[in-house]
Amino acid sequence: MFKRTIASDVVQGIILGGVLGFFTFQVLAHAFVTKVNGWTTLFGCGEPGNGILLRGACAAVFMGPINIPSEAMYWTTKVDGAGQALSGQHDYILHFPAGQLPPNHAFWSLTMADAQNRFVANPIERYSLGDRSDLVPNADGSVDIYIQNAAPSGHASNWLPAPTGKFILWLRAYLPGQVILDGKYKVPPVAEVK
Repeated sequence: MFKRTIASDVVQGIILGGVLGFFTFQVLAHAFVTKVNGWTTLFGCGEPGNGILLRGACAAVFMGPINIPSEAMYWTTKVDGAGQALSGQHDYILHFPAGQLPPNHAFWSLTMADAQNRFVANPIERYSLGDRSDLVPNADGSVDIYIQNAAPSGHASNWLPAPTGKFILWLRAYLPGQVILDGKYKVPPVAEVK
C-alpha cells in the first residue's frame, strides 16, 4: 500500500505543475498564432521586450533564429488550403495573382522541408524558390509554383520538388513591405491539383 509522505507530495506537485504548465503554455501560446489559407504566422516575434508567452509561442512555431518583423516575416504550413496534410502523393500549385508576390524590400523565398523539417533531397538539388529563381510568370502576370514529386511538364523553372511523403513549406519575406507588417497581406492557399 502506498503511504503519502511530504517528499512524495512535493514530487507529485512538481510533476502535476509541470504538466499543467506545459498544457497551459500550449493553449496560450497558440492564442498569438494567426492562420490564414492554411498558413501560420505570428506577428511581433523577435521584438525586444516581448513577454514570455509570445517569446515561447514564436519559439514553438518557428524553431531557429527569428528576426524582428521589420527584418523578416515568416509563414509555415503543413496543410493545403482545404486543411489536408501536404503530401508528395498529390500535386499542388501555389498561385500568386498578378502583383501579389510577397511585397518586400530585399527578397522572398519558399522553402520545402520533409515532415522532420529537413531539406528534401531531389534530382535537381532545389530546396527553395523565390524572387531570385527566374520564375516564369503566366501571361496575365500571375505566378504559379508547382509543388509536387514529379517534374511538371513545361514548368520546370517554377517547380519545387516534394518528397513522396508529408512535407512542410516555409515562406519568408525579408525587409517586408508595410502591407505585410500591417497584417493585410494574405499568402495564397496551397491548392491541390485535381
